[in-house]
Amino acid sequence: MSIMRRAALALCVCLPHAAAAQGGGPATDSVSGKAALGYLATSGNTESESTNASFSVVYTLPDWRHSFNLSAVGASTNDETTAEAYLFGYEARRSFGEHNFLFTALDWKRDRFSGYAEQVSQTIGYGRRFLDGERHLLDAGLGAGARQSELRDGTEEDDRILRGSVNYRWVMTETTDFEQSIVVESGSTNTMTESRSALRARIIGNIALVLSYRVKHNSAVPAGSAKTDRFSSVALEYAF
Repeated sequence: MSIMRRAALALCVCLPHAAAAQGGGPATDSVSGKAALGYLATSGNTESESTNASFSVVYTLPDWRHSFNLSAVGASTNDETTAEAYLFGYEARRSFGEHNFLFTALDWKRDRFSGYAEQVSQTIGYGRRFLDGERHLLDAGLGAGARQSELRDGTEEDDRILRGSVNYRWVMTETTDFEQSIVVESGSTNTMTESRSALRARIIGNIALVLSYRVKHNSAVPAGSAKTDRFSSVALEYAF
């Protein structure tokens, strides 16, 4: 069974959570999101350009929260592609108590220049909000599930994994905030660690300038492949 087919089956498992959430009343439902686009080009002795785009939506109900995230990064030097990566993530949270939640997560990653051409993971677990103030938010989660991977040489791997995550947000001023997220997926063949840092400064209205830096590390990769991939971006973001 192909990786994409297995991911589709995993998404079908997640969808019942979304259907169950529809019972929330419209008065307490809310939808918010962000769309960002960045482009940078240099000319002279070296011609280079980089592009990045992202889109996220959060659908919140009294006891449920559904998050969808999509991003793409590309870069080239002298008309030769040097980076091309795509990510998709979905998470459903079911709150219980004041600070506790259960989650279901589906993550898909594709990277032409990584040791792993494609990785898909499906996990369920428990999370807790440790900080819930006006300026500081801190969530952490721990879960278990499965991961399907395709290496650049075409080899496929199937792992049972443990997943740990931390998400932190610091509202520095009325117009500036900082976000840090870390996800670790550990299996028998490989441990994947991904970190994303983002500094956001609102320019006018709902438009902000975002500086972000993402690092992805795989503990085991094919010979000749780097274990760590790094992506930096500057983008304009619109929040709605």
